[in-house]
Formats: sequence, C-alpha cells, structure tokens
Amino acid sequence: MNIIVKKYGGTSVATVERIEKIAKKVVELKKKNKIIVVVSAPAGMTNDLLEKAKKISKTPSKRELDMILSVGEQVSISLLSMAIQNLGEKSISFTGWQASILTNENYNKAKIKKINIKRIKKELEKDNVVILAGFQGVTKKNEITTLGRGGSDITATAVAAALGLKEVDICTDVNGVYTSDPRIVNNAKKIQKISYEEMLEMADSGAKVLHGRCVELAAKNNLKIHLRSSFTEEIGTIVGGVKNMEKPIIKGITLSKNESKISIKGIPYSINVLNTIFKEIANEGINIDLIVENKVKDEIDISFTLSKNDFEKALCVSNKIKEKLKAKNVEFNESVSKISVIGYGIKSNPGIAAKVFEVLSNEKIPIDMVSCSEIKISCIVSKEHSEIGLKKLHEKLIEKNKEVEKYENL
Repeated sequence: MNIIVKKYGGTSVATVERIEKIAKKVVELKKKNKIIVVVSAPAGMTNDLLEKAKKISKTPSKRELDMILSVGEQVSISLLSMAIQNLGEKSISFTGWQASILTNENYNKAKIKKINIKRIKKELEKDNVVILAGFQGVTKKNEITTLGRGGSDITATAVAAALGLKEVDICTDVNGVYTSDPRIVNNAKKIQKISYEEMLEMADSGAKVLHGRCVELAAKNNLKIHLRSSFTEEIGTIVGGVKNMEKPIIKGITLSKNESKISIKGIPYSINVLNTIFKEIANEGINIDLIVENKVKDEIDISFTLSKNDFEKALCVSNKIKEKLKAKNVEFNESVSKISVIGYGIKSNPGIAAKVFEVLSNEKIPIDMVSCSEIKISCIVSKEHSEIGLKKLHEKLIEKNKEVEKYENL
C-alpha cells in the first residue's frame, strides 16, 4: 500500500475553518493512498500554556511542564479526526504514548528512541486515516515527554523513517525555504532544492521553517523532505537528493536574534580549562554554539554564544565556574545576533569570507565573533546592526550572484 505522511503546523489548524480545509485535502488524498497526518497544537496555544505555567511558577518542574505542553496537540488531533469523520471517512487519533513513540527521559527536549509502528499499521489496514499528535512521546516508565519547539517536524520524519518511506511532506504557512527571511529581505528567493547539510546549517542558524533534528533524522534515513504550503498545491522546497559541487554556491543567508554571549575573563591558564568549563555547562543540558579562546600570558578569556532561552541558566553556571577556576570576572550580553552565510565550498574559497567581511565593514558593522566551517560563515553582531547586515549580504552575495540560479536548475 502507498503510504503518505503529512505534517500540518499550528497555523494550519488554528481555526475550525482551517481544520475543515485540511480534512478535505486529506479525504481527497485518501482516494489513492493510505494517510498518516501529524499535527501541531493550534497556533499560539503552546505559548499560552507556557505563560500560564510561568505565572504559577517561574521555574516549573520540567515533568509538569511537559504534562501541560502536550495538551495542545490533543486538541488538534481530535478536532481533525472529527472533521474527517464528518466527511464520511474513517479516522482515528493517537497521542504520542498511544502511538508508542518511545523517547528518552530528557523532559522538554526529549529524543525519540523508537517507534512501534504495529498499531499505526493495523489502523491503516482498517482503512483509517491515522492522526498523530506531534511534539510528544512517552518514556519506558510511561512518563509524557515533549520534543522541544518544532518537535512535530521530528515526529513526522521519525514516523516516515520507521515506515521505510522515501519522502515526508511538511506543510506549514510558508511555501518553501527561502534564501533569506522574506519578512526582512524583499528579494529573497524560494529555493527549489537544497542538501541536507545546507538545510541543517540554515535550521541551526536561524531559519525557522524546519527543525534541525528533523533534518538530521531525514539525512540518516535518506528520506527526502518536501516543505510546502498547507494552503496551496504549489511545489515547495525539496530537502535532500542534491549533488554537492566544488564551485562555491551561496545557498542562503540567515539571521538569528535569539542569541546570547557570555565571557569568562582572566582564568588562570591550565590544560584542563576548556574541559572543566564546557563539562559543567553540558551537565546543565545547555548547547553551546560559537567558542572563542584568547590567551594573554598566563591567563585566558573564554567567550561563547548560546540560545537566549538558556541564558539565565548558563550565566548562573558561568558564575560558579568563575569561582571554581578563580577567574577575574564574567561579562555578558543577553541579546546579540548571528548572521550566517551558508553554501558549499565556503571554506575552500577564501574570497567568500573576504567578501562577507568587506560588506559588513562597508556598512560599519562591528563583528564580535566569527566561526567558519566547510559550508558556513557565522558572524556575531549587535542586534541593532543585524537586519541591515542581512540585507546587504543578501544583495551582494545572492541577488548579484548568477551561480545560484544555475545551481537551482540542475
């Protein structure tokens, strides 16, 4: 049987009218296919639930937080199932635990360990549309967990991979991946095809259209992702199945304003300094992005960036590390921005880095930190300079670069 897995985001199920439109699309698809639909909570509901939790407690229990945050998806799956049944089709909705989506015990950021697809397959054989709650799972101790923001993308990709499918549809309120944020850059272009590696870098650098873990999972299982609009039949962006080329191609330029920077200054030098610092931070479940070490005589300064969501926790840990290592002080900037230029061949073509620095210099935008990999250059800049930097880099590196168009047509 031909099985299709489709994921619909929060805006797609935000109102009764939109849920009914999705139901009609699903019923039409079911005429020739077996359908599994993964849905998010209605737009805004997760934020509302989180806000209520924070009113009760500034530091709520992670377990209890997952209990309340998993509620939104249950609303979506039940309403969509009702809408499909009203159109005369059979459907059944499952929460994460009912669908046997087994995760580890890392509340709020759980990772899927295994999906027992027997029940899902059984319902498909009964000719049911199977509707799954995204974003959530269950531990082996029957504790409810959530996968973190954007977790419904991960659920859909994991289910498609478990079923051995070749493609998964991620339907959202945008019609594909763009070369930059079209809300900021007017001339941003839709990308037709993009590699897993490039998409992963874009997702991790501020492009919010796909969850990075979803892309990792797809790459491991050689599963193509078709990112497309929930509201039109227009072809979107295909992630995966792209051949890498030696010629440098700038595929996208992203901006993340959700960054913080912390510096631990004047640390007496020791071979174990980095190990001590980042082991302490890792023990708190904090992911670090850019790291810069500066050694002066017998002291070193360590600066690093991280998600603003982890800033308070990271600052607390950094102050403890300062005391432990007898550092002089801790400096921080809670709100910085990261601009990233992404594409194959960047590291092996120094002219690209030089162009990035030239563009920012011409705009008198100071660069605080820099990181360079094979396919990405990231610059930490002040929040006030971030949007103009993004626009100018897009103008000089993409809008005036015809190689992008050649690559798109392959």
